[in-house]
Amino acid sequence: MYAVIFRAEINHLDQEYSDTAAKLRNLAVEKYGCLDFVATTEGYQEIAISYWETLEQISRWKQDEQHIKAQQLGQSKWYKAYQVQVVEVQHGYGFEMSE
Repeated sequence: MYAVIFRAEINHLDQEYSDTAAKLRNLAVEKYGCLDFVATTEGYQEIAISYWETLEQISRWKQDEQHIKAQQLGQSKWYKAYQVQVVEVQHGYGFEMSE
């Protein structure tokens, strides 16, 4: 499994951003096989992590026309700076509380 980690310094987020982010999250899951997609914003920092089975899925997602348009808007409008890392998940663990 792979994770794509997106970290950004926010410039200005608006309703267009919110609409685009929701649309692209659904597209990643429904069309490209994204396993999970979580994002949070604190102050002027945003982080989003998506999980994928293959590098090919990530590559196809990166090349999607709507994703490319969103990247362009991110660079020109929404973000001051951003960084993307693609990492391979070596192992994981967790804890679930029972009721």
